[in-house]
Amino acid sequence: MILLNQVGDMDQGIIISITGYVIVFFALLLLYYSFVGVSKLLQNNVKKKLIKLGKMPHINDDQSFEVPGQVVAAIAMTIYFSKELHDDESNLLTIKKASKAYSPWSSKIYGLQDFKR
Repeated sequence: MILLNQVGDMDQGIIISITGYVIVFFALLLLYYSFVGVSKLLQNNVKKKLIKLGKMPHINDDQSFEVPGQVVAAIAMTIYFSKELHDDESNLLTIKKASKAYSPWSSKIYGLQDFKR
């Protein structure tokens, strides 16, 4: 009887694990197809707007507006290097003694209690 309960619990754990994996897999597929669909929808909107404005009178269906990876990498590196500009430090440390005003809150003498017996 005890052995059957342990096997039953193990089977339930396996079923729960497989169910979790399947749910995550389908959620990832749904996200992938939604991103692809939104991308195609945006590309079609851009094509329609360009045709309407007359800037692109002949458009093939297989023509896409994707930017090549090399161009994206060049733009990213340019932004990275433009943000990295800053002054060179002199590597000189200046230590100044800061004078602190007396505060009774930091005085330990007031924290002591007088125990008279």
